Amino acid sequence: MNITIVAGARPNFMKIAPIIEAITNKKKEGFNISYRLVHTGQHYDKNLSGTFFEELNIPLPDSNLEVKSGSQAEQTAAIMIGFENELIVNKCDLVIVVGDVTSTMACAIVAKKAGIKVAHVEAGIRSGDMAMPEEINRIVTDSLTDYFFTTSSYANRNLSALGVPESKVFFVGNVMIDTLLKNINRLTKPALWKDLNLSKKKYMVMTLHRPSNVDEEQQLKKLITQIVTLGQDYPIIFPVHPRTKKLLSNLNLNFKNLHYVNPLGYLEFNYLVKNALAVITDSGGITEETTVMNVPCITLRDSTERPETCDIGTNILVGSDSEKIKNAFNILLHSTWKQGVIPELWDGNTAKRIVHHLVSI
Repeated sequence: MNITIVAGARPNFMKIAPIIEAITNKKKEGFNISYRLVHTGQHYDKNLSGTFFEELNIPLPDSNLEVKSGSQAEQTAAIMIGFENELIVNKCDLVIVVGDVTSTMACAIVAKKAGIKVAHVEAGIRSGDMAMPEEINRIVTDSLTDYFFTTSSYANRNLSALGVPESKVFFVGNVMIDTLLKNINRLTKPALWKDLNLSKKKYMVMTLHRPSNVDEEQQLKKLITQIVTLGQDYPIIFPVHPRTKKLLSNLNLNFKNLHYVNPLGYLEFNYLVKNALAVITDSGGITEETTVMNVPCITLRDSTERPETCDIGTNILVGSDSEKIKNAFNILLHSTWKQGVIPELWDGNTAKRIVHHLVSI
């Protein structure tokens, strides 16, 4: 079995690392299975992608499409053109796409048009919010997928409601948690820890990148101002996405407890998350990691494709609602945050299960 694995954006790398390791181990056991790694180049900043290959021991990609930035349509088109050429030159039996980024959807379309079967890791998750580009990516990808690898019972139910046969759905758990658990004892204290005089559970981490939060300057200013004010004297560490950095430069937000930092590598960023009092984010993946690490998480979104992080995990949704944000901080600072539970099969063995199923298929 010759497999092509696609990765394009930061969240993808955490998901492919354990899959590559599981395939390599299966091959050592004598199974005729091999892979080719294709990096689309959707994220091309070294701090957003490059360091992941070093930190997570991912072999360098066999091919880099070097797509880089552009509008949704430009990026999708460039990925499709590059990936089509890749598949013409390098034949394979199966394409594995992960997550819900533009690369996931674009490469799934190209593979199916080339007559190649598609396996989607993290299939079936839905937010119900069609204003999110990722939701469109999920829907399109799952409409073409042959083998669905799911993270939760919620995803299983979503696929069942779409009429996907049970024989094509494999509940395997969360591959991103494989990476977290494998590296939990390797997490690295960043230099800013000393520079900002941080101490455990005495600071917060914030990440913002969704267009609904960062594209409108006054909305972004209002949101950050409220969060920083409610955070009282707790330092708030804000690794800034390159896209957001441009917007922030116009806002003149100067608060003594708000610290802009460059994007961090996987090991440093998760060290900060693990030891934080709380995380404020609009990312989906971070809500999974905070649930496993038992860190309170305030999500600045009205919906989530990962409802298990809210139902049994440490996450709550507040959107951009000032009252909900205020209430969340009140609960946090009075030490009455809910106790989370780790979802089923988020145990560090998901990639092994995926490869086991692939070999059986």
